[in-house]
Amino acid sequence: MTYLPDTDFTQRFIFDDSDARGELVALERSYAEVLAKHAYPEPVAQLLGELMAAAALLVGTLKFDGLLVLQARSEGPVPLLMIECSSDREIRGLARYDAERIAPDATLADLMPNGVLALTVDPTHGQRYQGIVDLDGATLAECFTNYFVMSQQVGTRFWLHADGRRARGLLLQQLPADRLKDEEERAASWQHITALGGTLTADELLSLDNETVLHRLYHEEAVRLFDVQPLRFRCSCSRERSGNALVSLGLEDAQKLVVEHGGSIEIDCQFCNERYLFDAADISQLFAGAGVDSPSDTRH
Repeated sequence: MTYLPDTDFTQRFIFDDSDARGELVALERSYAEVLAKHAYPEPVAQLLGELMAAAALLVGTLKFDGLLVLQARSEGPVPLLMIECSSDREIRGLARYDAERIAPDATLADLMPNGVLALTVDPTHGQRYQGIVDLDGATLAECFTNYFVMSQQVGTRFWLHADGRRARGLLLQQLPADRLKDEEERAASWQHITALGGTLTADELLSLDNETVLHRLYHEEAVRLFDVQPLRFRCSCSRERSGNALVSLGLEDAQKLVVEHGGSIEIDCQFCNERYLFDAADISQLFAGAGVDSPSDTRH
């Protein structure tokens, strides 16, 4: 697949005269890759795009090596939305849904009633962290804003939009007091910056380039825009990881599964629809310590 870095990226900016930073995200190629794996109804595709944008923005706020996982779960027509984004900005996602219960104009509350949002940071080295908040906003952007209100003292605001072709997002975040020491002045500056951010329409965010967005919002502010950080779709599934999952079952259970499934086990990746087949000989090799690098590796 040819990757065009100018279609998928995050771009950070900072306010020179205020204690605040921001980040913009644009997703097209990776969003299309995710949507191509399943025939998602339009409201689900939009939610999935918004969650992808949120994950890409959040990775930019975290200084870690590892994986960020966002899961939204509910009792409604969309029981699961899931996005994984690595610190290398490789992203994948999926949704589970009941198409018969989804109206074309369904809202977040319609699709995911009694929902919860879980944010998991799984570093390569160090302690795993998870935070959970109710999906109690009218939009996913409101839910993420509420998450930061509940879990951190730092002011953070999100704007997220997706239309099935593009997914875009804007994040604004307070920085520690530096330029503005007076608390009232600091609060007024943050309120001013976020109020201007709130005037940005979905159409503007989805259609305008970052320089134009920032000029539209903050032409009277001193804003510095940094270099873009490319993102791309990549699924982390592999035959080796599938084999390791079978090994974790134990030899007897794995052999039993082969018999029950007519001579081979199929392991399907829900993210990318890749299929891995394991027969009795493969199982024997796995448990003999031979790994999964066998001639049958080509059988997807």
